[in-house]
Amino acid sequence: MKIRPLAPDTQAKAAALLHHAFAPSTYEVRLFDALHANGRQMVEWVCLHRDAVIAYIGFTRAYRGQQAIGLHLGPLAVQPRVQGQGIGSELLRFALRQERIKGQPIFALGCPRFFRAFGFVPCTEPLCPLTRDTGQFLVLGNTSADRYTVGYEPEFTTVKKRQR
Repeated sequence: MKIRPLAPDTQAKAAALLHHAFAPSTYEVRLFDALHANGRQMVEWVCLHRDAVIAYIGFTRAYRGQQAIGLHLGPLAVQPRVQGQGIGSELLRFALRQERIKGQPIFALGCPRFFRAFGFVPCTEPLCPLTRDTGQFLVLGNTSADRYTVGYEPEFTTVKKRQR
């Protein structure tokens, strides 16, 4: 198993992984495609087993107004046939150790039990515009208690959530 930055030769494989991991939803793969098509700045890694992409993690910029203030984690995906083996956890641990990631707030929207194991805590400030369930919105390394709504890249709201 090797962890590598996402590259042109693994991008289509990562998209296919997102399609399988989140089925029947196609939102994640359409979001991935839109972010790439629009040239958004992202930090991404894949986990390879032989030539297969078995896991993917991506980070996009988090904003306060027009200013980038940290990163949003997601999606994090693992090939369904190898889920439950710690691959996603290892990929997340790897990413959190990288210079491009550490030292800035990381926001995550997802399973609190999973993310708490990595030091994430529930985030009530800033607010998340994508959910009203504050228990699902977590942060690692946020020192601000200011009240504002954290911003996402526009594709997070322009790519419509729909089923296949």
